[in-house]
Amino acid sequence: MLESSLSSSSMSRNAGLGVAKMMILATCVSALSPIAPAVGRNIHTHSHQTLNLNLHQSHGFSRTFTTKSKSKLWSQSISEVDSEDPIIVNGEQNAADGNDDEIIAELQISGSTPETGSKMKRFKAALPGISRKEKNSDNGSEQKSSSLQLGDEIDRNILGSSLPSMLNMAVVPLVNSVDTFWVSRLGITLALAGQAAANQAFFSLFFLVSFLPTITAPMVAQAVGSGDMDEARDKVCEALFLAIVLGAIGTIMLVGFPRTSLSLVLAKNAPAMEYAVPYVRFRSLSMIAALVSSTGFAAYRGLLNTVTPLKVSLATNLVNLVADPLFIFGIPKLGLIPAISGLGVGGAAIATAGAETMAGLIYIRLLIRKKLVKISSMFKPPSLKSLKNIVQAGSAMLLFQLTLNIAFLTAARRVQAMDPTGVSAAAYGIVMQIYSVGVVCHLGIKATAATLIPSERTRKGDDAARLMADKLFVWGSIVGVLLGSAQLALLPVLIPMYTKDAAVRSAIQIPAIISSLLHFVNGPLFAGEGVMVGLGTFKALTSCTVFGAGIMVSCICSPLGRSLNGVLMSLAAFNSCQALAMIFYHLKMGPLSRKRKKKENSEVLSSVALKIE
Repeated sequence: MLESSLSSSSMSRNAGLGVAKMMILATCVSALSPIAPAVGRNIHTHSHQTLNLNLHQSHGFSRTFTTKSKSKLWSQSISEVDSEDPIIVNGEQNAADGNDDEIIAELQISGSTPETGSKMKRFKAALPGISRKEKNSDNGSEQKSSSLQLGDEIDRNILGSSLPSMLNMAVVPLVNSVDTFWVSRLGITLALAGQAAANQAFFSLFFLVSFLPTITAPMVAQAVGSGDMDEARDKVCEALFLAIVLGAIGTIMLVGFPRTSLSLVLAKNAPAMEYAVPYVRFRSLSMIAALVSSTGFAAYRGLLNTVTPLKVSLATNLVNLVADPLFIFGIPKLGLIPAISGLGVGGAAIATAGAETMAGLIYIRLLIRKKLVKISSMFKPPSLKSLKNIVQAGSAMLLFQLTLNIAFLTAARRVQAMDPTGVSAAAYGIVMQIYSVGVVCHLGIKATAATLIPSERTRKGDDAARLMADKLFVWGSIVGVLLGSAQLALLPVLIPMYTKDAAVRSAIQIPAIISSLLHFVNGPLFAGEGVMVGLGTFKALTSCTVFGAGIMVSCICSPLGRSLNGVLMSLAAFNSCQALAMIFYHLKMGPLSRKRKKKENSEVLSSVALKIE
């Protein structure tokens, strides 16, 4: 807040007008400070008007402004100083002539914040380092102990949030992999193909309406960052209401008309349809619970708490692990207890649906205890104003999810039609199961970015958010390299675990290698998506996705898509284009890009000149 004192022995009306305009200019100057506003201003008038401004300014930043009048020239310059030193601005105007002077302001901003410089310097600044931290001994002696420390506070904040998210999200595909493992033990290749088709149909509809959790996390993070818990509670309740409504519609579609949904993946008379129909019917019974669970997870991410969701996920998926073989193969006769026959492929779906229902109920209880949910509010439709905001953000994300669904449904349908034996479809299902374990780790980075960016921007401003985003890109790339290398090394062990069929094993080899290499580009891709979600630039994210998906579908529909290897190459083209688009947008076009920031400053300066005139 600016503090001013005005003392004058004699001041004409015209001189007072000139000083008033200078005060407007000074206020505009202080508003442009990226770190802190001006902390003091003293105006003294005598035969000459003198304006003194004390501005706290970030180091490495310089500012110059000039004002002109009909009688005299004002010129103020601010030199570079250390971040804690004040900057003194002095200006003089001869107001004794009594003219009604018109002051025209020209304000020029040059320099930048500490992390300025080339993109390579920004990249090096974002790299995590290893330092040695010294601390005093606990016994009170003067001896000091030291320990190695990875990165700075921002790096530790990213890791502390992303690692539990990665583990939480990795639990689901790991359990799905266990489902695939047990179904493969039935010894029926078409059962594996049917399960893969049913999962694709279920998740296509699920992810189509899961834009709600995607936009809920940054909204909650922004509300919590500003200290408005009532706003956070309203956002969670509105998301839960819409999740219940949309989940009910999805359940009716999949339970009542399973063949219609499966026709997006399978041909009408496909042999695998026999196994896919019961699986998708039982699986869809947990559609509402799955959406509630995802919304609860998003709410906790908004609170920057990723440990509690991890505990929920571990507990509920442990139930799924135990229930899978029991429901698939049945329970043998135990004494007087008669044997219970298994349900085959449908049994795996029932076990998964039961675990997801359990998770949904746990999240509701936790959110009530956190006072983020009221039972009455869960069934209360959102206001028109809130619904408008959700629709504006959600429509872009809905198109985003729809685009991804079209691309991956095209791939799945192409693979299912490759051969009637189901070998290609089974191989594709296994490859995507292995690949998805790594993808969810990237999703952990994406979820972290979607919550940390709005929180950091609300509390500390664009400069802090930019540095956070740079580091997220670096950490995403590091995770991608580690995941890709690990998957490549483990393929000889993983492939035999999924199937005993020699034909399927042979078909998996090259696609599995391609999927491993995809993780190298997935790092910056998912980090960029998370940053864009956190900034609320949903339309730009959707535009990038539509462009990449168009390339993928074009490749699949070309001769390249006639083989399983070609389908994976099409996915690689999609991800590579997406990754390049994310990096380009962050550096050149996004709200945190320096080019855009300079343009915004130029617009502010133009408005300042108009105000002074």
